[in-house]
Amino acid sequence: MFENLNWNMALDGWIVVAGVLCAVASALLGNFLVLRRMSLLGDAISHAVLPGLAAAFFFSSSRSSMPMFLGAVLTGILTALLTEWIRGLGKVDEGASMGVVFTTLFALGLVMIVQAADHVDLDPGCVLYGAIELTPLDTVRIAGYSVPRVVLNLSAVLVLNLLFILMFWKELKLSSFDPVLATTTGFNARVIHYLLMTLVAVTSVASFESVGNILVVAMFVVPPSAAYLLTDRLGWMVVFSVLIAGASGVLGHVGALIIPSWFGFHSTSTAPMMATSAGALFVLAAVFAPRHGILMRMLRQRMLAWKIFREDILALLFRLEEKSAQQAVHPGEIQQLLFAGRVSVSVALYWQRLFGLLREEKGAYALTSPGRQKAESVIRAHRLWEQYLVERADIPRERIHDKAERFEHFTDARLRSRLDDETSPSTVDPHGSIIPGESMDHQDVTDDPESRA
Repeated sequence: MFENLNWNMALDGWIVVAGVLCAVASALLGNFLVLRRMSLLGDAISHAVLPGLAAAFFFSSSRSSMPMFLGAVLTGILTALLTEWIRGLGKVDEGASMGVVFTTLFALGLVMIVQAADHVDLDPGCVLYGAIELTPLDTVRIAGYSVPRVVLNLSAVLVLNLLFILMFWKELKLSSFDPVLATTTGFNARVIHYLLMTLVAVTSVASFESVGNILVVAMFVVPPSAAYLLTDRLGWMVVFSVLIAGASGVLGHVGALIIPSWFGFHSTSTAPMMATSAGALFVLAAVFAPRHGILMRMLRQRMLAWKIFREDILALLFRLEEKSAQQAVHPGEIQQLLFAGRVSVSVALYWQRLFGLLREEKGAYALTSPGRQKAESVIRAHRLWEQYLVERADIPRERIHDKAERFEHFTDARLRSRLDDETSPSTVDPHGSIIPGESMDHQDVTDDPESRA
């Protein structure tokens, strides 16, 4: 797998360092863009700084970092100001105002780049897609060592972003979740907003030479979005986003060297592979995240469906016992009445018997005392809901059964008590069936091993 990985620390090592610094610096700010639902603003600023870059090239006739920096930062701040101004003046959606500003400025920047390219050494492709592979060629001497200039710039930006987050952690946290409350507590959330946008512009400029104008957007959005799926705590979200961003930088360059050889090519650009790696890590987070992942959601849905099915069996046995004094029921009858498969019914019956809710009598199954308590709680919830829906929601009797059947599985003893208090005193439901009482020693019996533990 790694036979085609000809690693040169003097070249590949610095490329990876530059990629990691760029990704981490962008991800730090991206967390707050994602939380503020302003990811598109990072995209807008990273595109809209093009006129500032082009203007700096045009007037200075050089690729000096300082003119680039000033031009791009001023344009980035202008983008944030214009976005807020259009949103306030036109009373339009924030996304629409951002779309108007960044598309206009981006188009203007492309026109200016084409004009400036005739006068200065400016490569539009480099601005758009980056040239991280050239990072080790432009170096400065520090303490006798040759260090790529881009690495120094990105290191400074990373430190600046980190200091900003540490110094204004509480303000960023509060203004991200409740800007109105943030303002009432003594500081202006708008100031924090513009400081954040300024640093987004600075980070975008510093990243042009590594991942380019377009791909820096992935670093602003994808690692924080993946981290958002992994945790509900802001501190851990920042930590996870940094780890994902750093891994994207490493995997991006390694993948650029290895993966093309699988298809008969020598290598590919590192910057696109960084974005691709970040996207792949996001997919893994989306699928395997412990709480918000697709697999966990599917598992919770299946577990919930399984729990409801088991409770339906207990309720069915209780109703049969109630109507015809039939205590023991064969699995085939359960299959017919619940329209369930043989395997599902067999596994459910085995599970209920394993936890002492059912007993087997010559191939038939009957409720045990704990099983009857569990069934009574489900039936009581069902019939209280039917009574509540008729009395409080004014729903006809013929339409209440299906609704009550859904609610009964999510009704604990406290909610049953509230339903009893909210409805008129009665021992029967709207269909004339007896509502089981709530005994003093009755608790919500469960066959879930987690709860029993």
